[in-house]
Amino acid sequence: MMSLLCAAAAVAQSRSTSARVNLILDTDIGPDYDDVGAMAVMHALADSGQVNILATMASNKVETIVPVLNVLNTWFGRPDIPIGVVKGKGVNLKAWQKWDSVLVADYPHRIKSNDEAEDAVTLYRRILSAQPDHSVTIVTIGFFTNIANLLRSGPDVYSSLNGSQLVEKKVAQLVSMAGRFPSGSEFNVNQDAASSQFVAEHCPVKFLLSGFEIGWEVRTGLAMSKASGPRTPVKDVFTRCIPMDKQDSLGRMSWDETAVLVAIKGYEQFYDVVEGYFVVKDDGSNEWDENGEGHFHLVQRMPPTQVQQVLEMLMAHRPK
Repeated sequence: MMSLLCAAAAVAQSRSTSARVNLILDTDIGPDYDDVGAMAVMHALADSGQVNILATMASNKVETIVPVLNVLNTWFGRPDIPIGVVKGKGVNLKAWQKWDSVLVADYPHRIKSNDEAEDAVTLYRRILSAQPDHSVTIVTIGFFTNIANLLRSGPDVYSSLNGSQLVEKKVAQLVSMAGRFPSGSEFNVNQDAASSQFVAEHCPVKFLLSGFEIGWEVRTGLAMSKASGPRTPVKDVFTRCIPMDKQDSLGRMSWDETAVLVAIKGYEQFYDVVEGYFVVKDDGSNEWDENGEGHFHLVQRMPPTQVQQVLEMLMAHRPK
């Protein structure tokens, strides 16, 4: 066990590239709580110098989402990370375990409501326009609403380019927790099927997908929930939620954590990929066209228990 933990620690702290990843995280944080683990992974890797967090975006309109993002960013020592939220038509889903209300009640945060956050598309355009070309990774661990709206956007005060041109110029890759492979129906895709379909058909950059089957095999949070020591917002969420669902008895499925992990560290240490084309149907179900190109989805290589160890180390991280 000790050798496995040491190996996990080494992987967690190593860098897949010499430069930090410039990252925008787009999340539906609320309906599920793996997003909380994903944010812990992101901040842990930021503390080790592997990622520069440009912004956190909310693709869910639930009233607690922006305060929750600010709670987590604040606890990890980055209270001023810009937060955007979908302002127009969008999905509005609550956390049935009510963990979001607990975090907002128990932990410091400056932003008290969604109304105080910038429109996600405006923030995307402002952030992207100021970055070097082909330098930004966007990772979505929620709905594609904001990305579709960004791609459809027109020129503004920040850039004379339309949304598709701006993404093509500034973004290196889009990494998403989305889809089931080779086919099926997955929550992040089917809740806003029209946006998912639009992004699949119009994404102008490399598109890497971490499917349902990837995160399903990696269970995290149980050890953290049972560990002694002071409270943290991440520990609080997993401690509260794991006992509420029998299927989480071995830990919560790590859909969002795996997507963030490969967005920052690259997939090569953990997974293989296959190239093809992500086909989203009108009802939000998906298929995989193996004759396509430009889209990639993860295939298991490292045993899930080893990925679990890496994620557990990062999720338990406490800020400097």
